[in-house]
Amino acid sequence: MTQHTVNRNESVISISGLYKSFGDLEVLKGIDLNLFKGENVAVLGKSGTGKSVLIKIIIGLLKPDKGEVLVLGSNVAELRSKELDQIRLRIGFSFQSSALYDSMNVYQNLAFPLTMNVKNLSKGKVDDAVMEVLDAVGLRDKLKQMPSDLSGGQRKRIGIARTLILKPEIMLYDEPTSGLDPLTSTEIIELINEVQQKYNTSSLIITHDLTCAKNTANRIAMLFEGKFLKIGKFDEVFDTDDDQLRGFYNYNFIQ
Repeated sequence: MTQHTVNRNESVISISGLYKSFGDLEVLKGIDLNLFKGENVAVLGKSGTGKSVLIKIIIGLLKPDKGEVLVLGSNVAELRSKELDQIRLRIGFSFQSSALYDSMNVYQNLAFPLTMNVKNLSKGKVDDAVMEVLDAVGLRDKLKQMPSDLSGGQRKRIGIARTLILKPEIMLYDEPTSGLDPLTSTEIIELINEVQQKYNTSSLIITHDLTCAKNTANRIAMLFEGKFLKIGKFDEVFDTDDDQLRGFYNYNFIQ
């Protein structure tokens, strides 16, 4: 991946001593992680290891049982709903399903978050912003298409464009390559790196795709049964005799 300037003195997300259970099911068992400014971190793990629970805590949809999550300096669990809304505007969230509105064309899908969240924007300003993010994801010619006319990879790109339109400081990607063929996955991987370069974002990439993690992340955090087994560069994490890590690597990795 292209190395981006990472500021290790500035955390945009800081997670410490985080626990979360649902009844008797312990999902997160005391995790610590910092996402630094300008950094991409991939959180790897099998399904059901708590990756999506972690994202929900970061954006304030779930409260932790113990520990704290600071996002852009604010303790998320303590924010009132208005403050939480303000923080969420600074976070771009790319859903696994792309989450486009089926009844709106591409232009309307992209304009919607702007017109909802930024007051008194002229039509010209909205048009410019829409074209800028369409250029960023390489789909300028799809302006009038409906989501049903797009391929899975194109929908994923438009979903990412829609999160970029509010110029977020942090990007959260939930399984960005899930369900895509290898060629389209490679395009989405390249796009994640281009977004980081162009918009200077810091990103948390939740994935079980090792190719995606290897090619987008400055660091990997390996989540296993509610704890981070290892955090570091890709080769540091997987150059190991640990059976759990080796097993995950051998099961998942397709060069």
